Amino acid sequence: MSGDAPVRAYVGVGANLGDARANVRSGIAALRALPSTRWVASSSLYGSKPIDAPGPDYVNAVVALDTVLPAAQLLRELNRIEAEHGRSRPAPNAPRTLDLDLLMHGEQRSDDPALTLPHPRLHQRAFVLVPLLEVAPSLRVQGLGDLAQWLPRICDQHITRLAGEEVAR
Repeated sequence: MSGDAPVRAYVGVGANLGDARANVRSGIAALRALPSTRWVASSSLYGSKPIDAPGPDYVNAVVALDTVLPAAQLLRELNRIEAEHGRSRPAPNAPRTLDLDLLMHGEQRSDDPALTLPHPRLHQRAFVLVPLLEVAPSLRVQGLGDLAQWLPRICDQHITRLAGEEVAR
């Protein structure tokens, strides 16, 4: 990484088309290879049902990165990786081969429609919150506080740690 001070970024990874597990693993490998970025940890893989959308179940994970890439540049890299994995966007919430969501980029806050930080629903989705807390159990977010306090509010959302897919640190 360059001489700039890195920030901790968290990326949600998901897929529900094709070989979803393989797509998520490949997406995580691509994140590990990003320039000016150091991989810190990946959560276990989790299975979850789509929310407000049709399609097969998802495979999800969260990756922690230390990066000197500005948030907008990191988002462009995430979109590039998605495209390389055949991601298309025919409609909102459509099934996907790979979905990479920038959940947090340090303490940065943004209300830009192209990049909202922190991700506006990270505390409302079990498929994000559970793996995020696995890699960062004491994470706090300005305006939300300790993220663990949000777990009881999402307990009705089905999520399962996938066997043989343990956390990599």
